[in-house]
Amino acid sequence: MVMTLDATFDGKAIQLDEPIDLEPNTRVRVTMERVEPKLGEAYSFLDFLASLELEGPADMSERIEELSEGFPTDRENFS
Repeated sequence: MVMTLDATFDGKAIQLDEPIDLEPNTRVRVTMERVEPKLGEAYSFLDFLASLELEGPADMSERIEELSEGFPTDRENFS
């Protein structure tokens, strides 16, 4: 059986774009070919954010004011 699958490397592992029907512990041979984005192809900003693997508390968006205490509030204070 030969299959062509689309996947993304997240910096640590290759993540398949869709599930495949294989039994656990099935050995496979992988040949990789880099796929360049097509000119004008839409790129998901959410996929980009997920690829950053940012860490923080699960409720960060709810606690943003508390978590940002002590940070400058205007651009003049950023260096």
